[in-house]
Amino acid sequence: MYKNTKRNILFPSLLAVAVAVGILIGSLLGRNNAESQQRRSRTLPFSGDKIGYTLSLIENLYVDSVNMDSIAEHVLPVLVKELDPHSVYIPVPDMAAANETLDGEFDGIGVVFNMATDTVIVLNVISSGPSDKAGVKAGDRIIRIDDSLVAGRKIPQDRIVKLLRGKRGTKVNLSLQRSGIGDLVPVTVERGVIPIKSIDAAFMIAPQVGFVKLTAFSKNSYDELKAALDRLKGEGMTRLIFDLRGNTGGFLDQAIRIANEFLPGQKLIVYTEDKRKRRVEEFSDGRGGYTDMPLAILIDEGSASSSEILAGAIQDNDRGTVIGRRSYGKGLVQQQFPYPDGSALRLTIARYYTPTGRSIQKPYTHGTDEYNNDLVTRFRHNEMFSADSIKFADSLRFTTPGGKVVYGGGGIMPDIFVPLDTTDMTPYFLEVTGRNILYKYTIEYSDRIREKLNEVKTVPELDALLDSDPGLFDDFIAYASRRGVAPDKEQIERSRALITAQLRAYIGRNSVLEDAGFYSNIYPIDNVIVRAIDELNGQ
Repeated sequence: MYKNTKRNILFPSLLAVAVAVGILIGSLLGRNNAESQQRRSRTLPFSGDKIGYTLSLIENLYVDSVNMDSIAEHVLPVLVKELDPHSVYIPVPDMAAANETLDGEFDGIGVVFNMATDTVIVLNVISSGPSDKAGVKAGDRIIRIDDSLVAGRKIPQDRIVKLLRGKRGTKVNLSLQRSGIGDLVPVTVERGVIPIKSIDAAFMIAPQVGFVKLTAFSKNSYDELKAALDRLKGEGMTRLIFDLRGNTGGFLDQAIRIANEFLPGQKLIVYTEDKRKRRVEEFSDGRGGYTDMPLAILIDEGSASSSEILAGAIQDNDRGTVIGRRSYGKGLVQQQFPYPDGSALRLTIARYYTPTGRSIQKPYTHGTDEYNNDLVTRFRHNEMFSADSIKFADSLRFTTPGGKVVYGGGGIMPDIFVPLDTTDMTPYFLEVTGRNILYKYTIEYSDRIREKLNEVKTVPELDALLDSDPGLFDDFIAYASRRGVAPDKEQIERSRALITAQLRAYIGRNSVLEDAGFYSNIYPIDNVIVRAIDELNGQ
């Protein structure tokens, strides 16, 4: 039975009072909202973190609803930009492209194409790749991609890339125009994993001299290099040119493993220090297969980070000869930290030092813009043409165990400086290259000899094919004339070697040899490679 206890009697009265008080408080808050907000803000304690506190105030107290993720996308790049030039926030749409080279693969159809004209021309098909299995051939022109007409529409190349790429296992329908066939050839390609090679070229560039061009330090670089070196050794290599020009870096561990391949045991390769001065050292283990082979490392102003670690390890241990021009000057180590949404922060966590103890990081205290324009400044100061124009502070002077003087504070200075050579760059040459006439000619010429070009499998076979056409140079001059570049006999003769080398190099790149076909023909006019061959042959 329900009983009227004292509590039961008092509770309804108390509830009524509470409701009345609530109504009164609500009324007061409505009349004095500003004061209320001030009181509420005091409930958010300030921890000393202005950024976090500000975001918390916006999220909890701002009058309108806001998308905090959108705010973060705007704030994070600005925040990270204040740190150093190499710490960077990578949003979700950019992650795939940012990781592609380092991961060493992407999803696609496996073709190399060009759009020198308004049509997509397949220059090469990756062996055993998706397109090769589907029957796509070098020389094919892609007219349609699925339902999209892409021929003759001046579609940007990056748009073509997006149409061809896609998640592995998905299919893309191509309509191909093929020489000798009147109708379009329909081909369905199932997208797959396409490896990105970090070695552009590996071949015998001179008797007993091997040449390897490494474009990035990806996760597979050491394995690629070891396979290339072993193959070249089997072809008679006793000396090596290792080209790191334009290589902007990548994975630190790959640089260490590659350095280990060339250094005898117990040699310091590199060490790093973080903000707490914690030092991590990396030493060679003596198990490398090429510790005694004469070695030339090629660098230039585009060589950075892991390239500089490798060049510094070779130079500081008196192991080989560094040839070229002063490197970029990046001595900072980044680590990537992912966010739950798929974006990431690449944060500088340490500095690295070469075996002699030098930091080769160039100054960045005057801001990112000045830092990024450093190469332009070097050019204006004549550093690309004269070693005497490069000045190092005496406080940054170091000495290798062999007594060689080296400097820190701004890249790796090569043992042998080779200036940028512009003597053969006449106005005629600049016009035919600047207007892309030379490159378009090589595409059309490659198309004319496609059947023979597809049969080329080695550098000597390529050379023999190109040598079989003594009229190549004159045919190009006539081609350029038809496109509005009047021949200038004096300038043409002055640039003959340069033009000939580039014609042969670009045609070679359109073969299955790709970049090996390019570098094997460009080296006679590459004064850095010529100097390296001379240096190695003199040892």
